[in-house]
Amino acid sequence: MSDPRLEKIRQRLQVLEPQEIELDDESALHAGHAGAASGGGHYRLRIVSKKFEGHKLVMRHRLVYDSVHDMMHKEIHALAITALAPSEV
Repeated sequence: MSDPRLEKIRQRLQVLEPQEIELDDESALHAGHAGAASGGGHYRLRIVSKKFEGHKLVMRHRLVYDSVHDMMHKEIHALAITALAPSEV
């Protein structure tokens, strides 16, 4: 059974026109953590997009966070991001 939050995150990331997305739910690894009490999940993301080309890491992360901003601190407690341009893969 697919986690609806994973699907929602993937859908939001489509604005970045990704060539590749790997999104893992690591919430179970953080059971008992203060953030887990709020119901927000812990996720690890690897995303490859032409939109990252020529941008520094901070801007790449900003682009990702902007696409899921309304989910942060509610549905997403933590998001570990690896954002790559196609030329870096």
